[in-house]
Amino acid sequence: MENISSVSDILVLEELDLSESSTYPVFFTLLFVYIALLISNIGVVFIIIAERSLHQPMYLLFCNLSVNDIFGNTILLPHLLYDMVSKNRFMSYNACVTQAFFTHTYGSASHTILIIMAIDRYVAICNPLRYSAIMTAKTVVTLSVSAWAVSVVLVGVLVSLSVRLSRCTSVVPNFYCDNASLFKLSCDDVSINNIYGLFYTVVLLSSSMGIVAVTYIRIAIICRTKKNAELNSKAIQTCASHLVLYLIMLLTGYIVIIMHRFPEHRFLRKLVAVLFHVVPAHLNPIIYGLQTKHLRLRILQVFGKKITHS
Repeated sequence: MENISSVSDILVLEELDLSESSTYPVFFTLLFVYIALLISNIGVVFIIIAERSLHQPMYLLFCNLSVNDIFGNTILLPHLLYDMVSKNRFMSYNACVTQAFFTHTYGSASHTILIIMAIDRYVAICNPLRYSAIMTAKTVVTLSVSAWAVSVVLVGVLVSLSVRLSRCTSVVPNFYCDNASLFKLSCDDVSINNIYGLFYTVVLLSSSMGIVAVTYIRIAIICRTKKNAELNSKAIQTCASHLVLYLIMLLTGYIVIIMHRFPEHRFLRKLVAVLFHVVPAHLNPIIYGLQTKHLRLRILQVFGKKITHS
């Protein structure tokens, strides 16, 4: 163990555990993946902003998700790609704290944004006549700001509790920085960190799953009670994409948490951590774009395909 007086502000990150022959194939694969998700998500945001017919709460809220995916992957992948090529696994402590903060903000915002999208779908299907009055531009802005603010506050406290600790090592036990990596740099008592970390996880996941479950149960009850074919079709069309996005995000997140329980599978744990960032970011614009009629038609128009309206 390093003496605290000799601890450097330059941290050493863990290797990705790639063989020499697989380094460049993995590098170019990740580079392609990163460029593709940037193009798809920026493209969706641009189309929604440029097309006035898409200036509806559902699409504007979806912009938050695409921005979050761009932001979450940019904080991780460029530095990882650089480390793979340069074999330079160094990072300053301040940069590590910044990466940890934004990495957790990305994960938290994924939940809070999908919560407000679930609320939007609930209002649209269960109160269609009052939808325009309830989901005004001001409401959309308020919900969007609230989603980001809650994430920033929760993560800010989480990371602050780790930053307050003194450090006794400069070796990060991960290939990127997260909150666990930060407090593992310390030899102090981290009980408070563990307690708040548990509180943070329980609050985020329970509120996320609870609100999404309640809204979809209410939607299902309304559809079953009214037995309206048009209403049921609208519910399936507008809710299916949101529910699929939510389940993908939830599944990948749980796999990351579970893999932390198996430290012997180091490479698999690292692979899952990367997939947690890139899989939802790739699938979100595809699923939402294909499932949502107006956005799908606009995307096809952009790519110059002839659209025939039924």
